[in-house]
Amino acid sequence: MSVKTIAANALRRMNGEEGLILQGCGGDLDEWVDGINDLLTEDGILQDGTRFHDCSTFEHDGLTCLLFPFSDDVKIDVGKLAMWRLQTHGNFGGTWLSDYVENRLGGFLPAEQEQQKPDCPLIGQDGNIFNLMGIAARTLRRAGLDEQAREMCDRIRESGSYYQALGVIGEYVNITSVDDIPDEGEEVEEGMVM
Repeated sequence: MSVKTIAANALRRMNGEEGLILQGCGGDLDEWVDGINDLLTEDGILQDGTRFHDCSTFEHDGLTCLLFPFSDDVKIDVGKLAMWRLQTHGNFGGTWLSDYVENRLGGFLPAEQEQQKPDCPLIGQDGNIFNLMGIAARTLRRAGLDEQAREMCDRIRESGSYYQALGVIGEYVNITSVDDIPDEGEEVEEGMVM
């Protein structure tokens, strides 16, 4: 099992979804997911042998948090989960995704306010990750996304590999080719950030 790393602000685009967030998770996150699945199974909360999967981690307010998403293939006794969450709040800081977003992140983004990722010509550039990070950060700043640029750079510096860093860049910008940049005098397509 592998826990996916996301930006805390990505939660603001999960309107209509629900899940359990645990705060202050240190150490091996795969062990956390396995341990929580085991605890919830023992307490009769997870049913019919189902388990949480596709869990995500994010950093917020200096804490490592885990999101256990509710999905159709995970059978949960929600009443028992609600009681478990309240009883273990002191240990895990458990809260619902919807409550966390409203109370900690400023609420969900309305669909029309969701930011489109700006186009960023990285294919054909010098592949040094710091060069690519700089190009992507400039693209975000030109699009008025200064906070996302800082967040992206922080996440790239913390990433464990070149490919993980590229994945982080792809979460923030639409990676395009330098061949897609219009020549001077050509009309720029709507939505393309130069």
